[in-house]
Amino acid sequence: MEKNLSNLRLVYSLGELLEKDLRANPIEQFQQWFLQAQQSDTVQEPNAMSVATIGLDGFPKTRVVLLKRFTDEGFIFYTNYNSEKGKAILANPNICLSFFWPVLERQIIIKGTAEKLPTNLSDGYFQSRPRGSQLGSIVSQQSEVVPSREYLQEQLSSLEKEMEGKPLKRPVHWGGFLVRPISLEFWQGRPNRLHDRIRYTLQADYDWKIERLSP
Repeated sequence: MEKNLSNLRLVYSLGELLEKDLRANPIEQFQQWFLQAQQSDTVQEPNAMSVATIGLDGFPKTRVVLLKRFTDEGFIFYTNYNSEKGKAILANPNICLSFFWPVLERQIIIKGTAEKLPTNLSDGYFQSRPRGSQLGSIVSQQSEVVPSREYLQEQLSSLEKEMEGKPLKRPVHWGGFLVRPISLEFWQGRPNRLHDRIRYTLQADYDWKIERLSP
């Protein structure tokens, strides 16, 4: 099977990213763009991001995860520490996050180092989740091979009966990661493929260097 996609393209013309409009701090620039994505009627999940890691097999892998918080320190998401993703991060904490909002013609690429959140913060977030999500994170041995969908449903039903009316505790293998950024690149689509690319790079004195990149 073969399909020619060479003429499948869009013309980007919705906005621009100029130095005069930039925030000095990239987290503030991220917040500005994120709020605009959040307020858009056409961006369904503005906090959906790709998380790229180097796996234990030496190959890169990307998957979509939901950002749950961002602060001056960095970006927070939650996962199973025993999953393929979790094991990859614990073995090599240098990871990349990517947000793509096509209806806004924008992308943000974040390089950083991930570290486990303190247990009290993971506990707090776990308790804020819907009970069904709590049960799912306890039952799921994420990334492990299972015999069938029915097996998962049986495991969930069994746990629901066992824990009916009882509070649920966060499993020790599930929690958050904080990604401390060292580089953030903001991409704004422009006509004729002359896109705006602005990169913030963390310096030794913890100041941010701002550079424009060729598209």
